[in-house]
Order: sequence, then structure tokens, then C-alpha cells
Amino acid sequence: MIDSKKISLLAVFTALGVSLAPFFWFQFITTKAYPTQHFVNVLSGVTIGPWWGAVAAILIGAIRNMLGIGTLYAFPGGVPGAILVGLAYKLTRRAKNRFVKYSAAFLEPVGTVLIGGTFSLLIFAPLIGDVRLTSMIREQGVLSLLPIFWAGWAASSIPGSVIGYVITLTLDRLGIIT
Repeated sequence: MIDSKKISLLAVFTALGVSLAPFFWFQFITTKAYPTQHFVNVLSGVTIGPWWGAVAAILIGAIRNMLGIGTLYAFPGGVPGAILVGLAYKLTRRAKNRFVKYSAAFLEPVGTVLIGGTFSLLIFAPLIGDVRLTSMIREQGVLSLLPIFWAGWAASSIPGSVIGYVITLTLDRLGIIT
């Protein structure tokens, strides 16, 4: 049976991610970076779990693309971060100290930057035919381009996960999440 609370939160997180996207983003090479996506990844990973969090990231990316304000990199960029936060929170949720309990938020950049960013550069960009990015890989070499790509994704993911951590702590303190 599907939990109606999780479905409701999925809808709220999807709406939040889509509605904030036009206001908080920056261009990076051939991608668009959305720090609010990573903030939503933290909230969804903690409250509805890794798999529903991944669904939220997919829905946000799909809707942003349909509205013309996203890129295909939303999928490999958002999904691993939400999954990693959700899985890590399963390990930390019983911690007495709330700062430790929600520290899973800081694994969001690991999922987004290291897993999603690497996958995007090495596999996804050539797969979708991103001519600009694949020509940069050919000219500069993947090993020289990878740290630059990671830095751009980290500039989006780290602030978003920190905001998500602070909001999650605040919601816990207010008794909204436990």
C-alpha cells in the first residue's frame, strides 16, 4: 500500500523544487545549476526516504525541462544526491543529537558531485550528444575537465545541502519532523 503522506510530501517537494527553480540558478558550461534542487533533495531524502526522494528529483527535473527552464543534466545531477541522503539518514535517524541525526545532508554533494557529475561528464554527455561538452573533453582531456566540472556542480550542491541541513534542523526544533 502506498503511503498517502509520502505521496503528499512528494507533491509538495516537487512543487517547491519547480517553483523555486526560476529564481535561484546559474549557468555552468552546458548545464544549469539549481541550488534549490539540492535543498529539496535533503528534505525529501530525510522525510520520505531515498527512493521517493529520487522520484521527487526526477519529477522536478522533468517539469523544469517541460517548462524550458532545465537541462537533461537534472536527472543524473539530482537523483544520486537524494538517494544518498535518504540512505545515510536511515543510518543516522536514531542518533540522539539532532546535529548528527541530520548530518546525512552533507552526503548530498557526494551523490550529486562525485557520482552524478562524473557520470554526466563521462557517460551522459556523450550519450545525449552534448557536442560542446564532448568537444571540451576531447580537447582538454577528461582528467583536466573533471575537477572543473565537479567545482561547478559543488557550487550548486554544497550551498543547497547546507540550506537543507539548516531547514531540517529548524523543522526538527519546531517539532514538524522528528
